[in-house]
Amino acid sequence: MDQNYSTSFTVDQSPEEVFAAITNVRGWWSEEIEGKTNELGEFKYHHQDIHRCTIEITELVPGKKVVWHIADNYFSFVKHKSEWTDTDIVFEITKKDDGKTEVRFTHVGLVPTYECYPVCTDSWGIYISGSLRDLITKGKGQPNQAERIVDKYGIANS
Repeated sequence: MDQNYSTSFTVDQSPEEVFAAITNVRGWWSEEIEGKTNELGEFKYHHQDIHRCTIEITELVPGKKVVWHIADNYFSFVKHKSEWTDTDIVFEITKKDDGKTEVRFTHVGLVPTYECYPVCTDSWGIYISGSLRDLITKGKGQPNQAERIVDKYGIANS
């Protein structure tokens, strides 16, 4: 059984519109991003002293696929601070027969044995099925939800 975290949803927008939204990371995940998120290369994400990561964009296939490699990661709230390091995040975009577009998000390497799994899967659910989907369908996402997640799980800022 595939243990990697995965979720998907379908929208009326075109694969090109979906691709544009995914690569607009500040529009759906966080405005606390350094670097370009729409070309191959590196960008950095951080939320206070709780979560920091360096993400390498390794694949950009317009209208079809986006792949990120987590080159470095730090979590303040788990024993193994680097739990995401060397995992991959894959966005697959598929045009369906009914004209709709399916978005499949998979965090390869984010598995239930990870201490961060409950927080991370909940967070990805909020960001992918909520914020990214809203950015695609309504033109506006809700980035910067980390505060809400931190509060929900009682994660203290060191």
